[in-house]
Amino acid sequence: MSVKLKGLRWWIIGLIGLATIINYIDRTALSVMWPSIQEELGFDSYDYAIMLNVFMVAYALGQSISGRMFDKIGTRISYVICIAVWGASTALHAIASGLFSFSLFRATLGISEAGNWPGAVKSNAEWFPIKERAVAQGIFNSGASIGSVIAPPLIAMLYLGFGWRITFVIVGLLGIVWIIPWLIINKAGPEKHPWIEEKERQYILTDRLQPDNTPQGQKPLSLNKIMSYTESWAVLVSRFFLEPIWWLFVGWMPLYLADRYGFDVKQIGLFAWVPYVGAAFGSISGGWNAGRMIQRGAGVDKARKTTITIGGAIMFFGLIATIFLADTPLKFVLIVAMVLYGFQFAISNIQTIPSDLFTGKSVGTLAGLGGTVGVLSVIIMNFLVPVITAKSYTPAFVIIATFVPLGVIAVYLLCKKIGPVETDY
Repeated sequence: MSVKLKGLRWWIIGLIGLATIINYIDRTALSVMWPSIQEELGFDSYDYAIMLNVFMVAYALGQSISGRMFDKIGTRISYVICIAVWGASTALHAIASGLFSFSLFRATLGISEAGNWPGAVKSNAEWFPIKERAVAQGIFNSGASIGSVIAPPLIAMLYLGFGWRITFVIVGLLGIVWIIPWLIINKAGPEKHPWIEEKERQYILTDRLQPDNTPQGQKPLSLNKIMSYTESWAVLVSRFFLEPIWWLFVGWMPLYLADRYGFDVKQIGLFAWVPYVGAAFGSISGGWNAGRMIQRGAGVDKARKTTITIGGAIMFFGLIATIFLADTPLKFVLIVAMVLYGFQFAISNIQTIPSDLFTGKSVGTLAGLGGTVGVLSVIIMNFLVPVITAKSYTPAFVIIATFVPLGVIAVYLLCKKIGPVETDY
């Protein structure tokens, strides 16, 4: 008699959430330890901007490349490839000594870490019914927030004990260890997994958008075909406008705290985690809100758009508050917690839209392309930040505040109704 694991789908999304925590610990290490690295190796803020954008360019490319990879060879092995490469890339920062070597390892880190996002969207489409999909995406997204909560104090503690080089090695090894339980638990999809209870299998398969019922051997939709649907553009445009909001704080908040308040590595570790507590709650509650609306009879379209609108309003007013009310470090991080709560409340539903529109064979492609487009906007902002924040960060906050309504409106204008599009296989 084979072993059965109750709630197997939650084990799968739990592992993906754990991978996301590790993902954010790895990528955050540089920014938290930057004051020390900068002083030791003689870097300046422009060097940091270059490294950040090398990471983002690679991350943008990685979203599309890995999205296609996940569609072609599946989530199980694709995740192993991605996390093995990003763990090794993080550890190799320990031997970096200049702009070129840091940029090289940031590039390999970016291209491999990017796979986590289209991979999660595709996995959720495979393992979760429609009414639970935004909750699953919220759990996954909360990993980014939890990782960002854990990272500053953890990295600061490791730095104080071992220095920045050994710290990179330690956090890089976390991903390599994660591969072991992933391969053990994620043996196959819900259709064929030997450990899944029959009741759970039927629950998943009878309420998916489509149980990937494309003809046997049928290739995923071509990119041109996917982009021929206006609904696909809703994903791209909304992510173009909203992604810079998250990344401005992920990439620049430690430097803002150092520049504005003279914080060192230890002080950054004490403060920089606070906003991501708000983000973690936003991830879960945004998915929960949409799922609750669907269970109460609202259509997917209404549930997604209502949740995205609420999150957008919270983001917008929070960003206005950073301009007028954030006059102390504590007020600043608390207000940013509000902004990131709103961001995650909305984004978990935007990231779920590809699985609302297409079958499993095309979900990863659109999700990955959406990530690429969003990152392109972030790259532009990263080039602008050192220029427009020479005297104050207010111009940066004003710009991303104007992006919020544009991102929300794009969903309404370009996706008249969120739901399955008619594809002719």
